[in-house]
Amino acid sequence: MNRYVRELTDRLLAVRLALTGRVHQYPEIQALRRFLSAFSIDCVIDVGANRGQYATMLRKHAGFSGSILSFEPNPDIFAELSRRAASDAKWHVFNLALSDYDGTASFNIMAADQFSSLNMPAEAQDAVFADRNRVTRTVDMQCRRLESLLPELRAVHAFARPFLKMDTQGHDLSVCEGAGLALQEMTGVQTELGVRPIYEAGTGYRAMIDWLADRNFLPSAFFANNKGHFPLLVEMDGIFVNRALLPQEG
Repeated sequence: MNRYVRELTDRLLAVRLALTGRVHQYPEIQALRRFLSAFSIDCVIDVGANRGQYATMLRKHAGFSGSILSFEPNPDIFAELSRRAASDAKWHVFNLALSDYDGTASFNIMAADQFSSLNMPAEAQDAVFADRNRVTRTVDMQCRRLESLLPELRAVHAFARPFLKMDTQGHDLSVCEGAGLALQEMTGVQTELGVRPIYEAGTGYRAMIDWLADRNFLPSAFFANNKGHFPLLVEMDGIFVNRALLPQEG
């Protein structure tokens, strides 16, 4: 009976997503629902939260009830993020960037705010992105390394099994490098993988997969992160599991 209820619930989710033009999110939601449950995740560190779309999806569709710590540097968008999180006692928001150093940096606000980044747009990018992924202004933002920030967050929010999600528009590797040894405390990592990077110094998907593998994070799922990628894939997301959580080989 439980299997039939689950299958019906999944089909209803697919219909709801299709009606709102978000059917491409279905594989991500299914993968996250299974991952967060299987590894008893109690905190999602949501880096590059924008307006809180990811956190909202976790609550509405992925069945996640733990703490969400959302980081968004854009001060204009952060105001909206704060309003959306205000009614959720376990959703906390921070107006700062995570990177590979503690200090200040110029944050590039793009014509379409979801493309805003610490990185500059690539000179050679698909025409579909050219008008939206261009700098309209810059703001000075505080940057923190996750390695130095994580003990502070844990002291306040008392989590034990965090999951790191990043959508920082070409800056994910710097976030991981700034995590240092604290990266090994993550149960898993979700990162945006550039097949055809649209930011200067953007990390290619093969390099990012190899970098994570060298630090014992193995692929769990891959999925396209945008419905408009055709006929060539531009970006995808990947979920990686910490090898320490897997059954020991041999």
